[in-house]
Amino acid sequence: MNIFEELESEVRSYSRSFPTVFTSAKNARLHSRDGNSYIDFLAGAGTLNYGHNNDHFKQPLIDYIESDGITHGLDMYTEAKEGFLNALNEIILKPRDLDYKVQFTGPTGTNAVEVALKIARKHKGRTGIVSFTNGYHGCTLGSQAVTGNKGQRAGAVVSLGDVTRIPYDDYGDQSEDFMGLKLLDQMLSDPGSGVEVPAGVIAETVQGEGGLNAARIEWLKELEALCRKHDMLLIIDDIQAGCGRTGSFFSFEPAGIKPDIVTLSKSLSGYGLPFAITLLRPDLDDWQPAEHNGTFRGNNLAFITARVALEKYWQDDELMRDVKQKGEFIGQRFNDMAKRFSGELKVKGRGMMRGIEVESGEIAGQICKEAFSNGLAVETSGSWGQVVKCLCPLTIPMADLKEGLDILEKAFAKVLPEANAQAS
Repeated sequence: MNIFEELESEVRSYSRSFPTVFTSAKNARLHSRDGNSYIDFLAGAGTLNYGHNNDHFKQPLIDYIESDGITHGLDMYTEAKEGFLNALNEIILKPRDLDYKVQFTGPTGTNAVEVALKIARKHKGRTGIVSFTNGYHGCTLGSQAVTGNKGQRAGAVVSLGDVTRIPYDDYGDQSEDFMGLKLLDQMLSDPGSGVEVPAGVIAETVQGEGGLNAARIEWLKELEALCRKHDMLLIIDDIQAGCGRTGSFFSFEPAGIKPDIVTLSKSLSGYGLPFAITLLRPDLDDWQPAEHNGTFRGNNLAFITARVALEKYWQDDELMRDVKQKGEFIGQRFNDMAKRFSGELKVKGRGMMRGIEVESGEIAGQICKEAFSNGLAVETSGSWGQVVKCLCPLTIPMADLKEGLDILEKAFAKVLPEANAQAS
C-alpha cells in the first residue's frame, strides 16, 4: 500500500479505517487482495443500496457500452436519458402524485444541494437558509454552509454565512415538544428577533452523518406547516436516506408531506455510478439556459442502471416489505445489544439506516476496528464519531446480515463489559 500513502492526499479517510486493498465485490461481500472476505455494512456510505455489481444492472450496462451508446452527452437529449425520465415519472413520481421538474446536476450529492440552495434563493429573492444542528449536506461551499459538523466546516477556510441553524428534533434538552421549530416560528414572527424570513429550509429526515437522528413523523409535518406559514421553501435532502433506505423510495413519504425541492444522489444510479438530481416544483424552475451547468451533469451510463433499478425494484412493494423486515430485525438485534452491554447505549435510525450510539467516538472506533479484523466493514457517524452505523445493502442475504450482526456483537463484547457483569 506504499503507493497510496506516497501519492494520495492526507484527506483520505475510509482507507484509514479499512487498511487493505480490495479487488472485487458482490452484493454484500467485499474481497481483498490477501484473500479475505468482508461483509459490507458500509455500502459506499449508502451508495450501494442494491449491493455491489447487481446482476440486474450489469448486463444492460455492458450491452449499452458494447453498442457504443452515448457515454457523455452534456445535457443533450439521449435515449438513455429518455428511458430514465420515463421510468422516474411513471414508476416514482406519478403514483405518489408528485409534480416535479428534474434538474440534472453535477455528479455527486453536494452538486444537487448547491442547485437546491441557489434556486430557492433565486426564486424567493432572499439569501437566508435555515438548516439544523448535526445536518450534513456536502463539501462545496454552499453545502458546507448548511452543514453543522465543525470538522467539515473547517475545511472551507472562508466565512460560511447566510444560514440560521436551529435545533433538530430531539436535539439537546428538549424541555418543550418541537422546541426548535417553535423557536424558529417565534423568531420569524418577531420583528425584533434579528432573523429575516429565509428563502428556504433544508433538512434530512434521518441525519446520516449526524448520528442517525431520525425525525418523528409529527415533527416533519410541523416543519412543512411552518414553511407554508412563513412562505419558505421546504428542501428535503434525501441523498442518503432516499432510494429505499428507510423503506419507501423517498424517506419523507410516511409523513405525507410534499417538499418543494428534493435532492437525490448516492443509490440513485443503482450501480455506484456518479449521478445526482434535484427535483423542484415546476413553478420554481426559473433558470435561464446554462445559468447553472456542469460538464458531467449527463452520465448516460448511470441513466441506464438507474432506469433498470426503478423497473426492477419499484414496480411493486416487495423491496419495501423486505426492507421493513430486515430493518426490524436489525433494530431488534441492536436493542438486545444495547441492553446487554454496559454504558448508555442508544439505538438510532429508521428502516435499514440504523446504528448504536456509545459513550465516545474512541469506543465506537475500537468496535469498528475489532469488527473489521473479524470480517465486517462498518463505520461511525455523529458529532464525535460515537455512533456505530449500519448501512448494509438492502439486498443483503439474511445469512450475511445475521453473520455481520454476530461479528458486530462480538466486537461490542470485546470492547464493552456485560451490563450484568458490571452490576454484580
